[in-house]
Parts: sequence; structure tokens; C-alpha cells
Amino acid sequence: SPSFSPPELSVSLLAVIVIVCGLALVAVFVFLFWKLCWVPWRNKALSSHLAVLRGEDSMADKLKDSGAISFLEAAVKISHTSPDIPAEVQMSMKDHLMRRTRIQRQTTEPASSTRHISFKRHLPRQMHVSSMDYGLEPPAVAEQPTSIGRIKPELYKQKTVDTDDPKKEVEKTCGKINFTLKYDYENETLTVRILRAFDLPAKDFCGSSDPYVKIYLLPDRKRKFQTRVHRKTLNPTFDESFHFPVPHEELASRKLHLSVFDFDRFSRHDMIGEVILENLFEDSDLSRETSVWRDIQYATTESVDLGEIMFSLCYLPTAGRLTLTVIKCRNLKAMDITGYSDPYVKVSLLCDGRRLKKKKTTIKKNTLNPTYNEAIIFDIPPENMDQVSLLISVMDYDRVGHNEIIGVCRVGVNAEGLGRDHWNEMLAYPRKPIAHWHPLVEWHGRAASFDSQGSCPSPKPPPTP
Repeated sequence: SPSFSPPELSVSLLAVIVIVCGLALVAVFVFLFWKLCWVPWRNKALSSHLAVLRGEDSMADKLKDSGAISFLEAAVKISHTSPDIPAEVQMSMKDHLMRRTRIQRQTTEPASSTRHISFKRHLPRQMHVSSMDYGLEPPAVAEQPTSIGRIKPELYKQKTVDTDDPKKEVEKTCGKINFTLKYDYENETLTVRILRAFDLPAKDFCGSSDPYVKIYLLPDRKRKFQTRVHRKTLNPTFDESFHFPVPHEELASRKLHLSVFDFDRFSRHDMIGEVILENLFEDSDLSRETSVWRDIQYATTESVDLGEIMFSLCYLPTAGRLTLTVIKCRNLKAMDITGYSDPYVKVSLLCDGRRLKKKKTTIKKNTLNPTYNEAIIFDIPPENMDQVSLLISVMDYDRVGHNEIIGVCRVGVNAEGLGRDHWNEMLAYPRKPIAHWHPLVEWHGRAASFDSQGSCPSPKPPPTP
């Protein structure tokens, strides 16, 4: 076996010592690097992470302090996993949460009805810009809390028209006419005696007239009488009697119509004026002959009795619903060669001269006194009731050609006479049907503008009688 000499042993020990010292130095350097570099960097990262966590905690605290609902929701969530919280506390917290959400839901503005939204969509743009969205407050200028102090020029327009033009005051009367009335109860005959006329206007170039009188007992226009023509006089004396067979119970609904004409041999006869006596029992009971004096009203064409229509109006402010019930018509004008008509009623909702909607009744065949009893409903918000009106048109159905207008009437705030009074009475008594008879008048508007919407043909004015 080999043996080591003393010099060789010392060299090997020296090498071992050098290796051990080198490893110790490496360990020292590694320890110093970890101490000086790794630990500060780790502490810095930890501190930043803790700062972020503190910021999130503070944000959560702010959210908890700002809203009680988040806190209640957290409490309710904890109660699901914490049996230590009593059931009564959990139920009270849930009730409080539900009450809080219900209060928040009630504070919002109520959404407008879809029926009224469809009505406002058809309004002219300048009329509903401020009131289209109920969720937005209208400007202060558009607010009208009360009607006290508001000036309505339409209330004064009629007075100025009647009083400012002196020519119309002169043209209203064209002399006077004297006649007598007497009713024979045994033969059921009304006797009309035309006596005389005074101060008739001159229609000829010579300063005189050739007057005569036509007599009707409305609504019957088939039976008419006519006096003799008196030449070149302004104060004729007729003294002629005419007999109308009529039952006594119908006298209250009949009207006496006298038309005074100037005879012209070579051209159309000129109308001087007319007299309409609506109440035959105004001066006496007609059991004896009664003398009547009346002013002759100026007229250029012979007026035609178109008949009457009866309908009711009812408005529900809470629902914003207007109901017009067409009840019946009477004494309508005959439009067919058979002496009858095929009437139906068309109701148009107007706003600022523009038609928004229209609805119709059924057609009644071969009658001048139809009965309908049909309801027509319009959805109108209360704030728009002073902007709309209704145009009621009685039409004659024609299978071939266009349907003709028998007569019209209008109701609304801006209507005249009975139409305005009926509308105001409806507004004064809401939820109550108000019925009235309305006389029909001729339609003088353009047919195209009247039927600008819809697929029905445009009606044309009825021919002059």
C-alpha cells in the first residue's frame, strides 16, 4: 500500500483549508446580498400592497357611510350565514330595505298613458314641445296654474264684428211683413194669410221692385205656396190665404218660412229677404186669427232647413276620456231622388284647424229620422281640452260616387252659440252625460282640407236647392 510523506500531507491539508475558506466567503457574500438588496425591496412591495388594501378599505367605508341600502344588504347577506342573528332582526331589516326601495320608486314621476302619448304625437309641434315628456318640468312661461286673469279674445270678437260695421246693421232688415195665423182643430189645417209688406228695398233700376212671397211650413219643402206678383211697388198689399194640413201635435216642431223675392222677367229672381217663425204659438194658441208683424231679414239665397242632430257629451278628467254619444237625427234634408237619405255621422277631432282623428257611426238606410245610440270615444289629456274641438258631420252615403254632406255642427271652446255652451256645460259637470239638440248648417269649407287624412273620398258640398 502507498504511504504519504510529510510534505505531501501538508499540501493536501492546505488545499482543503483554501476550499473551506472560499465557501465561507461565498456564503458571506450571499448573506450580505440578501440583507442589503432583497429585504428592502420586499418591504417596499409589501408596504405598497398594504397601502392599496387600506385605500380599498377606506373606499368601502365611504360607500357604507354614504348609502344605508349597502349596509342593509350586507347585513342581510351576513344573516344568511350567521345563525346567531335572531330571525326578528332579519325580518325587520328586510322590511326596512323593501320600504326604502318602495319610497324611492314612488318619488319618480308617473309615466304618461300610451293613449295620451298617441294623442300628443298627432298634435302640432309647437303646441306640445313643453308637455310631451311628463318627467321634465315645463318652462315657467308655459305654466298656467289658474285661468283667473287670462284674457280670451274670442269672447270679445263677436261683439266687435257686430257693432263696428254700420253697413251690416242697415242690411239686417229689409222692411216689414204682416200676416195672420189660425188653426182649424176640426180639419187639422193651419191657415196662413199674407196681408201686406212695407218699406221693401228697390231692386230695379227705376227705383222700385216687383215683389212676391213664397211660403213653406218646414221641414216640409215639397209643399210650398206663392203669392201673386205686384208690379212696381215697395209697399205691396197681398191679402192671400194658404192652407197647410198638419196634425196639432206636430205644430210645436214646425217652422213657418216666408221668402220675399223680386220678380225679373229676363233673369233670375232676386231675393229680398226672409222671415222664419220658429214658435207658431208665440203670440196665441191659434184658436183665433192672430196678426203677426215681423222684420224681413236680409238674405241673398234661400236658407234650407238641413235638420237637427241630438248627441251627448261626457268627459272623465281622471282617465282623460271624452265620450260623444250620437243619439238620433230628425228632419234631415232628402239627398236621394227617392225623397230619403242614407245618413251616417262622422265625428272629427280638430286641433288648431287640423284634423287629428275621425270616427263614424253605422249607416241608416232610407230615412230622414235615423236613430243611432252609438258612442264615439276620444282620448284627450285634461291639459289639451282647451285646444281641441269636435266637428260633427251628417253624411249621406252613396254607393256610386262621393258621399255628400247633409249638414255640420261644431262644439268646443272656440265654437259659437250652442256649440260653445254645450262644451262648457260638459266641462262644468264632469262624468255626467249632457245631451242637446243641435241644428245642422251648411259646410262652406274646402272638401280637400276637410278630408285630408284617411282613405275615404273627399266629400263635396251639397247642391243648392
